[in-house]
Amino acid sequence: MSNRIGFLRVLFTSAVALLLTIVPLPQMLNFGRPDWLLLVAIYWALNAPSVAGLTYAWICGLILDALIGTLLGQHALAFVVISAVAQHFQLRIRVFPLLYQAWAVLLMLSLYHFLLFWIDGIVGTAIASWIRWLPALVGALLWPVMVAVLDTTNRRIR
Repeated sequence: MSNRIGFLRVLFTSAVALLLTIVPLPQMLNFGRPDWLLLVAIYWALNAPSVAGLTYAWICGLILDALIGTLLGQHALAFVVISAVAQHFQLRIRVFPLLYQAWAVLLMLSLYHFLLFWIDGIVGTAIASWIRWLPALVGALLWPVMVAVLDTTNRRIR
């Protein structure tokens, strides 16, 4: 029963992250929109890798590809790579203080955006502006807040 509740929690947080991804924002704020679904996937890869593993990351990436209309599989590949990195370093990252976790998340988000940049370059739609990297920085800055909210919610539900 606890695995089912855990899976429902993962689905609920993923749905909220998808909603935050498609909420319309002013153009100036849209440049710095964090990668909500990837942040949630990293969180669950670190805290519940048996519930939200590589298959979960791949499905989230495919849903995001279909939702925002990019090349099918682009985000799925990047999500799987980042989820694999998060799961590989899971035990090390979880013992870090939140500030160091934010640095690790910044590196993972930067790798994610580099993979998207690389795939866009292969396809021929690369954007080489520094603004491309702004969501990685915003996501790393929001990481401690997101972890605090999700950890508090998880403790209260248990």
